[in-house]
Amino acid sequence: MAAGNQHDASVVQIVPCADGPLIVRGDFEILTPEGEPVPRRRQTVALCRCGVSMIKPFCDGTHKVTGFRTEPSAQIEDQAARQPGEG
Repeated sequence: MAAGNQHDASVVQIVPCADGPLIVRGDFEILTPEGEPVPRRRQTVALCRCGVSMIKPFCDGTHKVTGFRTEPSAQIEDQAARQPGEG
């Protein structure tokens, strides 16, 4: 099978959502500031960028209520990430 047809879980992918969280996929570890591992149950997680989530480091959707906005350059990167191979 060609490499492009199979998802390699060892590859970590980070996708910034416009005005929202960072979506992280793959085999990775999240650590607290003290270096302790943060438990997770999924290969894909949404990490808070607004700083207001009640379940940090994970996103709980609070960014929608607070009106969190990302920089325009982050939105351009988000659009580029959705269109691999184009640009």
